[in-house]
Amino acid sequence: MSHPAHAVEIEAGKDYRWCACGKSAQQPYCDGSHRGSEFAPVTFTAARSEIVWLCGCKNTGQPPFCDGSHKRSKEPA
Repeated sequence: MSHPAHAVEIEAGKDYRWCACGKSAQQPYCDGSHRGSEFAPVTFTAARSEIVWLCGCKNTGQPPFCDGSHKRSKEPA
């Protein structure tokens, strides 16, 4: 079962790869488990150091950030 969102600390100027497929053992980050599928990670660079909520349900309309979509999903988060 996936988590609806992950609170993570990110560092200004650092690149991150968010898992879009849901298969990564390193959630919410990509570990390459998507290989051979139609999915690709979302790469982003942190604009500032802060704690952010990254999507865990993979239904967000604002990848990689949680937008509350898990609250509207019919599947359990």
